[in-house]
Amino acid sequence: MHPFPDRAGPFLYFRGWRDGRLALAALSLLPPGETPPPVQAGGHKIAAVKLRELGEVTAWRHDFDLGATDDGYDLGDSHYPVQTDLTGDLRIAFASCNGEENGDMDRAPEERNAMWERLGRNHDRAPFALLLQGGDQIYADEATHGHPLTDGWPGDTPPDLDDAQQAEITEHLRAAFVQRYLGAMGNEAYGWLAARVPSLCVWDDHDICDGWGSLPRDRTSSTLGQTLFRVAREMYLMFQHAATEDDVATLFLDPQGRSLGWAHELPGLTLFAPDLRSERSRRHVMREAGWQTVEGLEPQGDHVMMVSSVPLLGPRLSLLEGVMLMIPKIQQYEDDLRDQWQSRAHRAEWVRMLKQMLRLRKKAPVTVLSGEIHLATRAEMGRGPTLIHQLVASGIAHRAPPQAFARSLGTLAGLGSSPIPEQKIRIHPLPGRKQRYMAERNFLVLERTGRDWQAVWHLEDSGATPALALT
Repeated sequence: MHPFPDRAGPFLYFRGWRDGRLALAALSLLPPGETPPPVQAGGHKIAAVKLRELGEVTAWRHDFDLGATDDGYDLGDSHYPVQTDLTGDLRIAFASCNGEENGDMDRAPEERNAMWERLGRNHDRAPFALLLQGGDQIYADEATHGHPLTDGWPGDTPPDLDDAQQAEITEHLRAAFVQRYLGAMGNEAYGWLAARVPSLCVWDDHDICDGWGSLPRDRTSSTLGQTLFRVAREMYLMFQHAATEDDVATLFLDPQGRSLGWAHELPGLTLFAPDLRSERSRRHVMREAGWQTVEGLEPQGDHVMMVSSVPLLGPRLSLLEGVMLMIPKIQQYEDDLRDQWQSRAHRAEWVRMLKQMLRLRKKAPVTVLSGEIHLATRAEMGRGPTLIHQLVASGIAHRAPPQAFARSLGTLAGLGSSPIPEQKIRIHPLPGRKQRYMAERNFLVLERTGRDWQAVWHLEDSGATPALALT
């Protein structure tokens, strides 16, 4: 395992756009005892606030805002340029799946982070205003390793734990999560970009553990399962939002924090992301709190972009689920299918969400951004005035699955699906490509010129695709 840095940052996070000013937070991780210098921004000096000690590092946050004529901020001896004018032409990057399930921290950094470096070069040519991170920003699956009470998770879950055991496991898990976040975020390629482009993040299962919410209920509701979720949430808030529980009511749509979905209005653009993990179970993707945030959304922008950590438009996975139940050797993958919107267990909620997208489509064009599947693809639902685009960019660091898997999924996708009558879902190849699913590491660039949006996928081996117009 590679040594972890004892300092990292600043990492920039988007807080909002108000009265022509860009509100930001910058997270810095320093050795205990060190205090970061103030940020200089917009003619002001802003002192850091100590968030908490995290073992061998301490988390600090600077809160500040920038006007459209400001060119960035200074921290110490370094100047970090930031794209501050969001009113005209605009560029947004989207990425997901920053890691792998096994041995991620043992990979050669230049191989693991090659696409982050490429994304940084793209920003250097034409700056991004925002980095949308669509889930699995870390792979925490090995966080339970190394402790006798957690080594067997999730297959071997201990009975209820006493207070001393819970405290011991909490300490072990916190240290493991901090290591994985430092390993994923502390590399030069990611750090350079994240200091200059503010992030908006949504989590997915690997930010907790593989299949969280689709595992059997006796696992996730156990004392160990709930301890794991609590630590994962704490670390998600800290490393992906520069936040603590005290910030939840101001950062997320549900002030009680039962669901961590968020929404932001930018000039001409509404961005929102439902939380598909906090309330998830084998029978539910979201519950009351999550659905209230979606059904209460009234977008103001000329275009709506939704981040769905799990693809919303996809093939008829219920057929594959039925086959799996009859073949014992592949039943181990049933949880992976249960994780999808298209699972038989979630069909009613899937239709409910699709109807919400059609409601929003009456107000403005809708584009869904998704990750999770380690492939690049796109989909459409409806036509003309009901057309909804879905763009999937998945695997900025996760290596691609075999080509045979991509072709098989493409064959299944050819069957089509119409969960809502007369609103057929179709999986299409990327522009300039023949296969429906591309098995290459990738990221997505969204660009607005005037009021028109287009999307370009950047694939590791075959390069950038032609632009896709989003109308």
